[in-house]
Amino acid sequence: MSGNCSFDSVDHLMRYLELVIYIPTFLCGLILNVIALLVFCIFLKKRTESTIYMTSLALMDLFLLFPLPFKMHATNHLWPASLQPLCSVLESLYFVGIYGSIYTIMCIAVDRWMAICHPFRAKQLRSSSAALWTCVGVWLLVLAVLSPTVYHFRESSQSDFHCFHSFSEKGWRPPVIICLLLFGFLLPVVVVVYSSVHTIWALQRSGQHSPQSQACVKIIYSSLSAFLVPFTPSHVGILLQFLVHQGVIQECGAKTRISLFIQVAMCLSNITCCLDALCYYFVAHEVRNTKNTLRKSMISQRRATSSTSEV
Repeated sequence: MSGNCSFDSVDHLMRYLELVIYIPTFLCGLILNVIALLVFCIFLKKRTESTIYMTSLALMDLFLLFPLPFKMHATNHLWPASLQPLCSVLESLYFVGIYGSIYTIMCIAVDRWMAICHPFRAKQLRSSSAALWTCVGVWLLVLAVLSPTVYHFRESSQSDFHCFHSFSEKGWRPPVIICLLLFGFLLPVVVVVYSSVHTIWALQRSGQHSPQSQACVKIIYSSLSAFLVPFTPSHVGILLQFLVHQGVIQECGAKTRISLFIQVAMCLSNITCCLDALCYYFVAHEVRNTKNTLRKSMISQRRATSSTSEV
């Protein structure tokens, strides 16, 4: 791919830039996602569709975060050939976390769209058990599709190597990249944008300004941010790097800029672990408000009952 084109300057810059991005991302993401799991699993005892999806999303984020320390180490250190199986497992976990998060956010968008735009059908289709099985299906899908695929991205060799870097040409074959871009990004982005836009339109047309509807709008915007901001640049970078591997882009300066762009974009895609915290906050706030509303209604009903009995 490189020919006579040198990428030493890009590699030197990324050694420091990755640390600057990864260290705060890892620490912030780890703290926020552990707190989210504690809140959803322990403090919020009410199991709703939203809390189930958010619990699954937090677990996906932890899958993405777990390989980051190894990724930081591999940037500056060569690994012995004996560690190639470990590297493949870590790379698989990383991509499972990324695309598991994408599909979980897509499920959240569809669930909201169904609840607000099709309330009568939602009564039949939406339930906490349906949400749970949907999350299980997402986990099984990404594990079954990505783990064996990513495992074969790296050819076995007897030399030392940089894990998370320099995938073999198998990883850049047209069927792999086309399926990755089409089903891993374009399909989910169409579903998320369509569901989110129609949900917001439905809320605006209804003229409702209740705390629940406002919280729902905030969840929609936060989900869109957690989806589009991290993942759009990284997939544009994958497309450009694919064109380089296919020989469509051959100019050395363009190759160097694309190499820098895709590495920075992939680094920044990990901030989804922190952006998802917006969704966690608004969902927890929504559930708490719902509990308070129910508590107040029960208190008012008791007061009305007691006053009626006195009469």
